Amino acid sequence: MASSDISDLERFSDGLELAEALTVAARQLHETTTPHATLSTAVRLAVHLLPGAEHAGVSELERGESLRTVAWTDEVVRDAENPGLPHWERLWTSPVVRVADDNGTPAPGALSGYGLRSVLSMRLRSDKRRLTALTAYSRDPHAFDETATRLGRLLTTHVSLALNSVTVREQLTEAMHTRDLIGQATGILMERLDIDAAAAFESLVRASQRENTKLRDLARRIVRSADG
Repeated sequence: MASSDISDLERFSDGLELAEALTVAARQLHETTTPHATLSTAVRLAVHLLPGAEHAGVSELERGESLRTVAWTDEVVRDAENPGLPHWERLWTSPVVRVADDNGTPAPGALSGYGLRSVLSMRLRSDKRRLTALTAYSRDPHAFDETATRLGRLLTTHVSLALNSVTVREQLTEAMHTRDLIGQATGILMERLDIDAAAAFESLVRASQRENTKLRDLARRIVRSADG
């Protein structure tokens, strides 16, 4: 998917344009092949689709630990995102958080130093320990209204579905690759040690436990040593 495809998306004024824009966005999201590509597409779509949005980022936050920004449209997003900002804490209990200027006072915390005055933050994933959020930023006060919020919720639904889909595909691909690696390593041990498949696999498992190494990593090492 080219960036120009995203730039062709225009903000809309009626329901038909909204439906068409979301259809295009959903297709682009589902065409991504990795979770990172999905999130990178999501932040670009957020800027082009959400009224008032100038920058966007996706961040992961764990309770009691630092925030990690995993996708962003501009460096200002990565620089400004700070786990101490109030909207992050509120996301644990609310799926959407808006922060705006109050009588001309800049948005709180580190945001003020970057000229960012409005925030619209929406959960993508969450559990007891970790949450992932898509956040849009603007230099204008009170940039995000109810319309932007509703559209943001629709967008994050599509992002979440696409992210779940690509994650499952990636996990299945990794599982198949792992199975092939373990099969190759088992075959190599059978030949080296002159044992049957069951004994070779058991030897592989014991070595994994003894070395405190994941089975796939040990299998990869054995296969590489045979190739070398």
